[in-house]
Parts: sequence; C-alpha cells; structure tokens
Amino acid sequence: MLSRVRVWLNRTYAENVFFIDQLRRNPSDRAVEVHATHGDADSPVLAAADTAAMEPEGLSPAAYVEYALAECARRGIDVFVPRLNQAAVVAHRADFEAVGTALLAPTPEAVAVFEDKATAYEAVRSVGVPVPPWWRVRTADELIAAVEVLEADGRKACFKPASGAGGVGFRIITRAPFSLTNLGGFPGPHVQLDLVVDALRRAEEPVDWLVMPRLEEPEVSVDCLTGPDNRVRLAVGRTKNGRRRGFTLREQWLEPARLIAEGFGLHYLSNIQFRMYDGRPVLLDVNTRAAGGLHQLSQCGVNAPWAAVQLALGEDPGVIEPPFLGQDYAVVSGPRPLRAAAQLPRQRTEEAEVLLPAMPAARVEPAAAPAEALPL
Repeated sequence: MLSRVRVWLNRTYAENVFFIDQLRRNPSDRAVEVHATHGDADSPVLAAADTAAMEPEGLSPAAYVEYALAECARRGIDVFVPRLNQAAVVAHRADFEAVGTALLAPTPEAVAVFEDKATAYEAVRSVGVPVPPWWRVRTADELIAAVEVLEADGRKACFKPASGAGGVGFRIITRAPFSLTNLGGFPGPHVQLDLVVDALRRAEEPVDWLVMPRLEEPEVSVDCLTGPDNRVRLAVGRTKNGRRRGFTLREQWLEPARLIAEGFGLHYLSNIQFRMYDGRPVLLDVNTRAAGGLHQLSQCGVNAPWAAVQLALGEDPGVIEPPFLGQDYAVVSGPRPLRAAAQLPRQRTEEAEVLLPAMPAARVEPAAAPAEALPL
C-alpha cells in the first residue's frame, strides 16, 4: 500500500484552494495531506488545508529558508511548493532533499532569469521567441521618450513594473485630461500621462518600469509541466478573449512555450503568457510557478497538480495528452469557508480517519475566493 503524500503550500494565492482540491481528488487514489502557511489568518487556503500555521513575519530570505527547512523536517513534508521567497528556497534544493523534501519549483537559474521582465525578454529573444518592443524606464524623461516613440507609430503605450506578478502595477497611458468621466463606474487601468510624469518628478527614488505597446487579444496562457530532464510532459493553452475563455493546442502558442520551458529549466509547473502584436504571438510574461487558473485544465480531463507532485516524487507520469478540450467558459467567483474570526485554522490530528468533526463546528462565514488574476 502506498504511503500518503504530505504537500506544503507556503504563502500563496487564494485560487490555490482548487490546487488542494485536485490533489485530494487525484486519479491514483493516493492519500494526500496538505499543510499550508500564510501571513493572513483569513486566507481560504489555510481553511482548505489539513493542517495550517501562521508564517513568521519580517524574515529575511535566508532566515525564511531556515524556517522552511525546519518546517519540512518537523512536518514530514514530502513535496514543498514554494511561492514566497521562491528564489532563496530553490538555491537550497540540496538542503531540502537532505531532510526528505522535494521542491516543486524550477532551477535557481530559471527563477533568476524570469524574476526581471527585461532580462526575461532579452533571454527568450536570444532563442528565437518573439517579444514586443519595450523600453526600460526609471525617470519621467525616459517615460515621455518611450511613449512618444510608440504614439508616433500609432500605438497605445502601457507600463508595468520590471518585476512583479499578477498584473500589479499595469497601466495604460492616455493623454485625455482627467475629468468626471474618470470618476464614473469602476476604476480602470488607464492613467493620464501628465499625472504619471508629475508623480515621477516628485518621487524621491527612480522607478523600474517597462514601457511597451498595448498588445492585442487573444491572450493565451500556456500551462506547462516540465521534468528535471528538461522535457515537457504537458502543455495546454488557456485562451482569453474578453469574458470568453477556452483551450487550445495550436502549435503557434505551444511551440514557443515548450522552447522556453525546456530551454531555461522551468521544471515542474510554469505558466507562459502570450498576446498578439502585428498579427503574431509575442511573449507577454513567464511565471515560474503554477498559474491561479491551473485547475481549469480539469475541464480537459487533466489533473496537472497531481501530475506535478508525481514528477517531484520521481514517479514520472509520462507525456500527458488531454483526452479532450473543454467547451468555452467564463470565470466567476464563489464562496469558500473560513475559520471563525480570531481562531487559527483547525489542525487535523495525525490518527484521524474521519475528517468531519464529531460535534457541530462553530458557524463559519463564507468568503469569496477571487477569480483568477488576469494580468494584461
């Protein structure tokens, strides 16, 4: 009889409640126990886990690695899926292996390349993957110069931080003056150039932004599963065109994604995003982690989280071909339970076979797990 697998997700996105669900519903019918840690006691990931704990605050990356190693040894973690401090953690892969823990994460070199979007664009362009034109800017004058070049070519300019994830800090430049129109409806991504320039001139420190043309839809996120032998086991594209979502196996998206995943050591789960520029796909972003929407591949008959855990354990699932492509769909949010306020998440006992409590639990207030983050 196969032993249970103990998986740890550190401070991660709310959408990974679905990652946990898929691990438990794995096609191998293997017992999986999930440990989760977070800095927010109201994270639905904590409530979804079998055991959970609050993470210590204020740790340096090196100190966090020491904390993580101790946590893996104490909890008997088989597979650690690091998001917070991923770069520091993967640099100590051998130390985690020494305590019996496999890291479900890429190589240190891959994390370093894709932490910085400018470095990433240069790297993937060198292996033949098309990228959009871009300018790295740190001052107001550099921003104005880049915007003027793009506008002279009939393009809309946008900018985003050179490092970051989830579409945080993405804005589209407009020259339309600020008016009451901007105060109607919900806040949008557009920002007036004069306001940005004024903020930059008043800033005490330079920024680190990439300026580029506004790329066109569809946006295609290719979810990849790659082995430590640098061979892709799974590649499926998730398409976004407005509200409509779907799936694709077209090689115009999958081929460059495989080239990046295999060429740069993006082991285990990664997400590689493309958009259109002048009628052809160009790279938008590379995530060295599982996407929040990875669970959507279940609509294609694929359990990618479990396949990744198998691979991390040395149980190679082989090349995975989706048996079918799911129909088009839309993403909506839904409620997930949280623990009662001011309580730490429930800890399931090691010997418990029945997961339901013998006595009724305290009333739990539902909170909506946000829909997948959708950077543009």
